[in-house]
Amino acid sequence: MSDIGDPPAARTAPLVSTRAATSIVIADMVGVGVFTSLGFQVTDITSGFTLLLLWFVGGVVALCGAFSYAELAAMFPRSSGEYNFLTRAYGPAFGFMAGWLSATVGFAAPVALAAMAFGQYAQAILPGTPPLPLGLAVVWGVTAIRLVGGRHGDAIQVGFTLLKLALIVLFIVAGFAGGGGGSTDFAPNAADPGQIFSASFAVSLVFVMYAYTGWNAATYIVGDLADPPRSLPRALFVGTGVVLVLYVALNAVFLYTTPTAELAGQIEVALISGRHVFGEAGGRLVGILICLGLIPTISAMMWIGPSVTVAMGEDAPLLRVFARRARTGVPVAATLLQAVVASLLLLTRSFEAVLEFIQFSLILCSFLTVLGVIRLRITRPDLPRPVRAWGYPVTPLIFLGVTLFMLVHLVASRPLQSLAGFLLMLAGLLLFVVADGLARRRDRTPMR
Repeated sequence: MSDIGDPPAARTAPLVSTRAATSIVIADMVGVGVFTSLGFQVTDITSGFTLLLLWFVGGVVALCGAFSYAELAAMFPRSSGEYNFLTRAYGPAFGFMAGWLSATVGFAAPVALAAMAFGQYAQAILPGTPPLPLGLAVVWGVTAIRLVGGRHGDAIQVGFTLLKLALIVLFIVAGFAGGGGGSTDFAPNAADPGQIFSASFAVSLVFVMYAYTGWNAATYIVGDLADPPRSLPRALFVGTGVVLVLYVALNAVFLYTTPTAELAGQIEVALISGRHVFGEAGGRLVGILICLGLIPTISAMMWIGPSVTVAMGEDAPLLRVFARRARTGVPVAATLLQAVVASLLLLTRSFEAVLEFIQFSLILCSFLTVLGVIRLRITRPDLPRPVRAWGYPVTPLIFLGVTLFMLVHLVASRPLQSLAGFLLMLAGLLLFVVADGLARRRDRTPMR
């Protein structure tokens, strides 16, 4: 049995290029959030400058988190994200708790949500087709590509991500070139400070940060990178930086092309803006854009999610089956498990409820991870750090401050969902105690 947190001696997974890792970060971040959030922000924030600043601040916070994650991933280059980091920083019980969360619903629920969104937007291409079969089809189509493995999966991920970026850039260019029909002024004015330091800005930032979720995606496959200290920071920083620019530009186009009165309170912001940019066919074109863009998003999560289950299988004898890889290096059992759970959530249509109650847990895991950077700097200054968090300790503290605010907001606004997420984490700790006890009886060796 491998010590928890230590990578196995031999790796069979194919090496992942920096380009592919960067595409995973971008694809995992750019989902439906950026196309839907603005309608709720403009109801309380009227300044165009403040609205764009909101998305800029969210990107900066994501970069601050990426700086800390890069330090940990370069120190402990084992694929599995928070499972590995929390194990190293706090002990195996905390690592197992994070791994349990990721391996069960942490990735499967977002996959199900993206797949259902794919099915809904795909109706622009196939009118009258029920969204559920389309959602299931894209999940299993992407899963089949992942099971083939090798350079095919790498090339397909990069190709679809580049297509997504090209379509978004096309929309941005067409929006600015077509002339502004919106009513928003982007110049700073005297009323901006009052809106920036308002409760509405703070609440909106919570939802903006949800849209930036995925900035840490490459850390889940760091063990498969050829040169983690070099390629991982590039993937995290370039990927997050590109998304920051895209998000600010996209929201600027939405505001530039469409009167805020039409956007206020609406979810389908991109579709409304698309009609102003491309005419009556705009909604269909934007639907196709989002639909195609969701394929690499689902692919990214189907790629990185199983790495957590693999690491847990390498450490826990009861989960050993999930550590097995095919000749191509693909963890077949772990990938199929995530696809099955995502499909079940699609069939039961309970994934939105699942997402609501795991948000607290996922954010708390990120909080503990970045806090772990500070803890290890104090308790283990002797550890080699091939990459050091840029701007330390300011950047980790910025991330921790914003994340703590989000946790407080979730507890206040969704107490039952937050409690359920906390109980899910406790279930992971209980399972660790049971698994550790069985391991002690079997091997007379504690899970260290």
